[in-house]
Amino acid sequence: MFTQVVDPLHNLVLTGLVALIPVVLLLVLLAVHRTSAWLATLIGSVVTFVLALLVWRMPLGDGARAYVYGAATGIWAVDWITLWGVMIFNTLRVSGDFERFRRWLMAHATADIRVQTILLAWAFGALLEGLVGFGYPWAVVAPILVASGVPDLDALRVAAIANNAPVSYGALGVPIIALAAVTGLPLMALSASVGRIVAILALLPPWVLIYLVTGTRGLREGWPLAIVGSLSYIAGQFPVSQYLGPYLPDVAGAIVSFAAVFALLKVWRPSTILGYGGVVVENADEDRSHGLSAGEVARAWLPFIVLIVVVILWTGPWSPLMRQSWLSLKVSAMSALTHKPVAALFNFNPYISGTAILASWVIIVALLRPGIGQLGEIIGRTFHQMWGALLVGAFIFGLAYVFNFSGMATSLAFACSHVGATFLVIAPILGWIGVALSGSNTSTNAMFGYFQVLVGNLLGFPNLLLPTLNSLGAEIGKPVAPQTASVGVSTSRFVRNEGEVIRHNMGWTFVLLAYLILIAIFVYFVFPSAMSSK
Repeated sequence: MFTQVVDPLHNLVLTGLVALIPVVLLLVLLAVHRTSAWLATLIGSVVTFVLALLVWRMPLGDGARAYVYGAATGIWAVDWITLWGVMIFNTLRVSGDFERFRRWLMAHATADIRVQTILLAWAFGALLEGLVGFGYPWAVVAPILVASGVPDLDALRVAAIANNAPVSYGALGVPIIALAAVTGLPLMALSASVGRIVAILALLPPWVLIYLVTGTRGLREGWPLAIVGSLSYIAGQFPVSQYLGPYLPDVAGAIVSFAAVFALLKVWRPSTILGYGGVVVENADEDRSHGLSAGEVARAWLPFIVLIVVVILWTGPWSPLMRQSWLSLKVSAMSALTHKPVAALFNFNPYISGTAILASWVIIVALLRPGIGQLGEIIGRTFHQMWGALLVGAFIFGLAYVFNFSGMATSLAFACSHVGATFLVIAPILGWIGVALSGSNTSTNAMFGYFQVLVGNLLGFPNLLLPTLNSLGAEIGKPVAPQTASVGVSTSRFVRNEGEVIRHNMGWTFVLLAYLILIAIFVYFVFPSAMSSK
């Protein structure tokens, strides 16, 4: 069995710097040269493999197997979910049911921009993130806010900041699934640990959103919206993340938030209707008719109900489907730190959560009955949107598996562990940097997740703490991620001018990052057991 070498260059600082080459290369290709993500991860894969062979003396055959098993895991555990999630979204767009759902929401939002922001940017944005991710919440929500009088640059910022809390569970839980795949930590334990911190993190954004659209005046009167918006999302997100896994926390949080805000508006409304900037809206017409029949409203909600029911029945702890395995392949190396085997593993379960999403799509198609031409449009649109992302899923996991298997991650972790407990602050910052430059929470977890686990083990931290902070730091960096922004601005005048949007978003991500670091310190010193699966 191949034994990893911690310090192949006999100089820990130099070894750590060489281990950083794949990370730095990816960031330079993506952020400086604007290389397509699939090409950047392919180039990064080649460079990582060569370094693993020449510097860390990884055997060629074992390394090739590790890369193939990693790529297969990326395709089956991640791509299979995102593909069918986007298919569902495009089915709703092409059939017109998404537009009907949007009209129904707008009719219930009232003329007050604070209500619209909480319902549309916060709750509706969380629903879109939970289903699709990839910047779609910005692209859909921002134009709605612009139509309500919010300047387009500010509308994009509101959509982006509202999109923070749901990102770790975006695209039906793919970032958490990726994190579990590369770290070997239990999926349910990671889902729960992320959910515990998200439940605290989600308390702040609704207050920020109301402040962004109406200032301090809007907060003085609109604080019930912030309280109900945050607590209702948490009420849906938290129990699902703790007991059902990472697939539906965003969807559940969004739907509970819709219901709670609607209920609030039955008994309370702001005494003064405010538009953007805190301007009083005189003679506001509160009779907003969506023009939809009861059947059309039911049809608009039906796909979300189908998705929730199928995924819960399919993936819940009562279901035997997720425990099936038809094929298990692995190649092992001996860790130089723990002196225990480290495995690069591919497990083929045909009934994985992505198959549950496929089953949901089949039922949705049967119920909505789109025509043959519409089905062709759905498939064509999905392929056009997703082919690059699907390649990234394969290449980034292949890269991450070789990075971990060869010992490169071990060397980097051993070097970083010398900073001591200060790494508790560095961990979320690394996640922020990773997603700000790569554009993907999933990719950031794949690249840094195992490394964070190793550092945590060396420093004696609870085993879930640092990988959880990595995912949440990436969540907060999403508003300044170039790839996310490029999708998010696609429906605005800032196409190919993402830099201006990113600069406009930057300051508030620092505020939220500081908030996350305070949460991390609080959890570590007060509730460390909440971050341990042992």
